[in-house]
Amino acid sequence: MKKIIVIALAISLAAFSAVAQTAVGDPNPNDIGVDTAQQKLKEVSVDKFEAAGFWKAFISPDEGAIQYRLFEGGPAAKANEPIADERYVGIDPKVADKFVLGVRTDFFRRGYNEIRILADKPIPIEGISKTVSIWVAGRNLNHVLKILILDAFNNPFELTMGKLNFQGWKKLTVAIPPQNMDGVTGIIQRNFHFNARMGIKVVGFKIECDPMEAFGSYYLYMDDLRAVTDLFAEDYRDPDDMADTW
Repeated sequence: MKKIIVIALAISLAAFSAVAQTAVGDPNPNDIGVDTAQQKLKEVSVDKFEAAGFWKAFISPDEGAIQYRLFEGGPAAKANEPIADERYVGIDPKVADKFVLGVRTDFFRRGYNEIRILADKPIPIEGISKTVSIWVAGRNLNHVLKILILDAFNNPFELTMGKLNFQGWKKLTVAIPPQNMDGVTGIIQRNFHFNARMGIKVVGFKIECDPMEAFGSYYLYMDDLRAVTDLFAEDYRDPDDMADTW
């Protein structure tokens, strides 16, 4: 009898541990903002950091000096997560995904410094975004990475992706909070009174520096910005329907 109880407890603890790891580590896109009877979730590439000059980094000139450029390389684990549509059309990741963005900051003094990494123009994401992810090579410091986005009405928002207190490459993922039921507050991705406006745009990233560690030189590398988005409304729209974009 005691053996049966011990085995049952072990199974329960293992199940709880698995659930806890899933819940804490990766938000489940299937459970975020489910306000329709059907969804068609798809992982899409937002940017691969391949275009020189498209991303720029900034810091206040009173706080430090910054430089940035592309480097060949990337996280090895990314090879285990190919985007299905890209493989289907024959896109070779060895050719189309060779570079990462590197940013070096030389701090002048300690303080609540901010580093901003901004796209040349906001990047729209098709459909209703559920999660956004990016690979980051951290240097085990307590700085915090936030993503800067615009909703369908160009209202700005910041979402915390996580602390950069790790060494080497790590994939950071953030859930996009669903808009409020009134359809006019929160991060609005769809309002049926404005059919020409939908989804979010990625403006860039902000690094909030820990003042105790904002000294010396800080290196950061970024790669493979992706989103999981609901494309049901787009993919199942009647082919003879009219587009409200004029």
